[in-house]
Amino acid sequence: MKCWLAFALLLAAVGGAQAAAQRTPFQIRCEDTITKSVSVLKAQQEGYTVNNQLPYRALTTRTGSSNRGMQTLGLTVTQGMHKALVGGPILQDPASGYECIAPKVDIQLYYAPVRIYVGNEFAPGTCAYQEILAHEMRHLKAHMDNLARVQKVVGDALNKRFAGQPMYAPSGTAMSALQHEISSTWFNFIRDEFEKGKVDQEKIDSPEEYARLGKACNGEIAQILARRRK
Repeated sequence: MKCWLAFALLLAAVGGAQAAAQRTPFQIRCEDTITKSVSVLKAQQEGYTVNNQLPYRALTTRTGSSNRGMQTLGLTVTQGMHKALVGGPILQDPASGYECIAPKVDIQLYYAPVRIYVGNEFAPGTCAYQEILAHEMRHLKAHMDNLARVQKVVGDALNKRFAGQPMYAPSGTAMSALQHEISSTWFNFIRDEFEKGKVDQEKIDSPEEYARLGKACNGEIAQILARRRK
């Protein structure tokens, strides 16, 4: 067992030496002397506001839920957002016409300020209002949980992609290549991850939940809706 381990270590050392010998002087300069690449991912919550000014019919029109035979009594509105700062030191190699950059990528993830609506038929402080608001707070929590998930998924992918290694490109193009990768590949990836949160949002708006709200507060919500329909 010890002999096998010693042999494995010897092979690893030889392989590392061969890899080092295959590097060009420019690669050695870039990989050994330039600042290591850094990817920083930050997620932040922007808080929320509650609006009780719009009637439930306006909220229903906004969501299009009437097409499914449902009424929107409350609504949570937000959007996953992101922005990035990119840069990093660059080394030139006039002999080859190439340059390398140690990418510094700083991405911020956040939700646009969350706006929670409760239909104005439901007065603050009433049981009906509290039930609808509690339902919307579940939507808010799902958004925040999704933000934490996106932060981890994207952070892990960023660190794997750059892994402290420089990027190479023809002279004068490394920065634009890095910016293009972030704005196209990575921004699309982030948007797709935010979109995955819709699954949990839809689970909250289940038929069972709507049925429960219809019976909540001794039928107060259903009674208010019935009066408004007349």
